[in-house]
Amino acid sequence: MRAVVFEEFGQEARVRNVADPSPSRQGVVVRVEATGLCRSDWHGWMGHDPDITLPHVPGHELAGVVEAVGKDVVGHRPGDRVTVPFICACGRCSACAAGAQQVCERQTQPGFTHWGSFAEYVALEQADVNLVSVPDGMSFGTAAGLGCRFATAFRAVVARGRVAAGEWVAVHGCGGVGLSAVMIAVACGARVVAVDVSPDALRLARTLGAVECVDASAHPEGAGETVRELTGGGAQLSLDALGSPVTCAASVRSLRRQGRHVQVGLLPSAAGDPVVPMARVIALELEVLGSHGMAAHAYPPMMDMVRAGTLRPDLLVTSTIGLDAAPAALAAMGAARGAGVTVIEPARRPPRA
Repeated sequence: MRAVVFEEFGQEARVRNVADPSPSRQGVVVRVEATGLCRSDWHGWMGHDPDITLPHVPGHELAGVVEAVGKDVVGHRPGDRVTVPFICACGRCSACAAGAQQVCERQTQPGFTHWGSFAEYVALEQADVNLVSVPDGMSFGTAAGLGCRFATAFRAVVARGRVAAGEWVAVHGCGGVGLSAVMIAVACGARVVAVDVSPDALRLARTLGAVECVDASAHPEGAGETVRELTGGGAQLSLDALGSPVTCAASVRSLRRQGRHVQVGLLPSAAGDPVVPMARVIALELEVLGSHGMAAHAYPPMMDMVRAGTLRPDLLVTSTIGLDAAPAALAAMGAARGAGVTVIEPARRPPRA
């Protein structure tokens, strides 16, 4: 199969022919129809993830068609349209038994613990625990985001953040996860303040329903105070959807009394540990929460809202490229970010000259 491979962290990846994967006894091989380009993939390429061994194929949010199944798989067959949480749970540990597969003790993650979906095929573990069916009417480009950015944002806003209609929600960082959070919070009846350094990202956030937009480039120490002014005292819920010491602290400072901060964006060690304003956490009785993906069994409420048209993850996809363009797009994520989400279609070939 063709796949994007890098052999050194931070060095140019290339499209190469590599061996096709085979399913494990309880796993499947999926023909990748679409896979999202996520900032987490860039972190992995840069060497910020300790689970990656070289050479490596990135890619963790995907949708496609089951190509082959392991002998112990009972719930899926070749030809099934599927997506999968980026955290593939074991289904047997104490966390899984409690329904918390998103923090599975023996989790695997395509694109991190093993080769991922920037390829024509990808192997996935524990299919009966992790695969999510994709409705016939849903495009693979839309479904790919349900494996990471959109499902991650849904759980962060709805389950961990406990958003309520009429509340103020601040979203710091309007990449794929952040824009998803804007859309989801608006659909739940919240008033959203979007914060980002990109004018294009802020314009897109406004089209998705954000009532206030803050240019973070004008606030190098964070936009917490500005958010408090715009919301008349602070947001009830604030999310760091980027993952940096500045945005983490700004999110906490955005909150009013007894507000809730949800940390969604990864905080790589290379950026240093964030300094959380704990004096404010204590004085205002703030909640500081982490959110890490969403288990496959928790997808139905989100899928119902997508099917009903209440949520439109398809509106977040602003660019579709082929596998050959993926290495350059991956490297470019370290520079200025564009607005919206880029989806890679491995079967797409570059036009002939």
